[in-house]
Formats: sequence, C-alpha cells, structure tokens
Amino acid sequence: MKKITNLALIISLFVSTFAIAAEVNIFNARHYKADAELYGKFTAKTGIKVNLINGKSGALEKRIIEEGADSSADLYITADAGRCGAMDSKGALQSGLTSASIKEAVPKTFRTNKWVGIAKRARIIYYSPERVTGAELSGMTYEGLADPKWKGRLVIRKSSNIYNKSLVASLIANNGKKAAAAWAEGVVANMARTPEGNDRAQIMAVAAGEADIAVANTYYLALMLSGKKGPEQQEAAGKVKAFFPNQNDRGTHMNVSCAALVKGAPNKANAIALVEYLLTPEAQEHFTNNTFEFPMIDGVSPSPLVVNNLGLDFKQDMKTKLASYGKNQAAALEVMTAAGWK
Repeated sequence: MKKITNLALIISLFVSTFAIAAEVNIFNARHYKADAELYGKFTAKTGIKVNLINGKSGALEKRIIEEGADSSADLYITADAGRCGAMDSKGALQSGLTSASIKEAVPKTFRTNKWVGIAKRARIIYYSPERVTGAELSGMTYEGLADPKWKGRLVIRKSSNIYNKSLVASLIANNGKKAAAAWAEGVVANMARTPEGNDRAQIMAVAAGEADIAVANTYYLALMLSGKKGPEQQEAAGKVKAFFPNQNDRGTHMNVSCAALVKGAPNKANAIALVEYLLTPEAQEHFTNNTFEFPMIDGVSPSPLVVNNLGLDFKQDMKTKLASYGKNQAAALEVMTAAGWK
C-alpha cells in the first residue's frame, strides 16, 4: 500500500509539474478583446494556457520591478517600444528572443534580443483639406512642425504621453538633444490650445476647426472610420486627411506594440513560443483586421480601412532603431518640459 501511495504521489507531482509548464503568464497593457481571442487560438494549437494579468503600463511595470525574481511574469506586452526599452534599462528583461523565425520575421530596427515588435504603427500628421494647402505640406517633416507658419494651428497630446516621448526620443537620436530642445519650443509656440485628450481628440479638434493640423497614430483614424467609436467620431474622421512626414529623407516615424521577455520568466520556452506565434500570418492578420495596426511581417495586408484611407505606399523610417526610444526617453521629457509643453 505504501508503494502504491508513493507511486500515486510521484504521478501527481509529474502531472502538476506538466500543468505548470504548459502555461505562459502575460502582464498585458494592450486592452483589445481581439488579443484575448488570439491567445485562445494559441492555446488551441499548442495546449499552452495563456494567463492574462491586465493593467495599465505603469502599474504593471512597477509590479514586475518590485517583485523581481519572485515575479510570475513571462512576457510584458505593451503598446510602445519606449516602454519596452525603459524596462530593459531598468534590468527587468532578459535575452532569449533570438530564434531564427523571430529574426526572419522582424527587421533589426524593430527588435532587440529582449523585446520584439508584434505590430506596427506610424505617428503622422492629420490635416484639414479645407484649410491646409498642398504647397504648405510639400516636403513636410516632423522638424517642420516647429515652423512659425503653423502658429496657432497645431494640436498634439501632452508631453507625458508615451507616443510623444518616443517621437521626441527619435528626434534626439537623429538631430541631437539641442536641436530637439529648440524644436520643442517651436512646437509649443505653434499650439492652438494647451494639450488635452487622447489621439482621437486631436483628430476631432481638426475636424471641428479648432486647429488645422494634428499629430496622432495611424490606427486611430481607421478606428474612428470603422464606427466603433460612434457616429460623431466617424463623421469627424471623414473630414481630415493623413500625411506621412519625412518622405524625402529618413521616412515616417514608426513605433510598435512589443512583447518583452521578463527576467526570471518561469515559463521562458512557452513565452518564446507565443511570441513566435504572434509573428505568424494567422496572428498578424488577426491583429491588422481588429486593431487597425500595420502588420509586422511581410505578406500580410492591413485592414481595408487602413489601405483605403491611409495607404501603404509610404517610406518608413528604417534607420532609427526603436531601442533608442527607451534610451532617450528621459531626455525627451526633459526637453519638452523645459519648452513649457504641458
């Protein structure tokens, strides 16, 4: 009887160990119903259960860092490379996203060995075709947002917004901190109002005539046009046009939703397997059709709303490594704050 009991205990431990191994814990700051559906598909294919710990980026990052080696987090998934880069600089990530399939799928610009982009977006200019001429936009760059001709005509989010931090971080990487500081002063001088609201609010402001140009991410226009945010936003989105800056030099500023491998991940192999799955055509099509982001991999088309209203024929900035967004994040906030950017 004792032998049978011991055998039962061994089998129980084996089963428990297997069950624990067949899971992956995501600390998730992306809040799309479509993402959860995608994780369900991954589980169906692999048998690996996906445990989602949802929250805001700041709270999740704080928890991962405070828990340290005791953290249950395997992956940290969020909506900006600057956040993944900042976590790396704090020593919260580990190497491991180096498989051949990841390297083949994701260009070097959009990955490190600790985090990789899983979907792309561009931060662009939206304008009123009634109040902005083609001549004004000809050859337009991000640097040109500081041109006095835009005085009282520009809306953009607060300096604390991560998308703006990453944009300014990229300007520091390309032009230096001193030039970025002068640029920030020019942008503040051109603002039509004190920064307020999210990206969609900036597009709404242009549609309402409160400003002539706005800075916002690409997927927001498609989201508004889809009608998912109501008829008012759908109508407003139809009143603006998209413009991709810096087409004559480095290309338009790009960013990504990223998956980062947490230091001490208890299910590292499963985490890597999930990232590899997120870069398959099936997963990429799911992203693009539901979140309106650009696909990370070649061979997958964006949503028709994106293709028809934003287009595909634009030059992406493949020069500026997204790892610089995290490295330059503190400097970016410093120059915006010094310029009086609220």
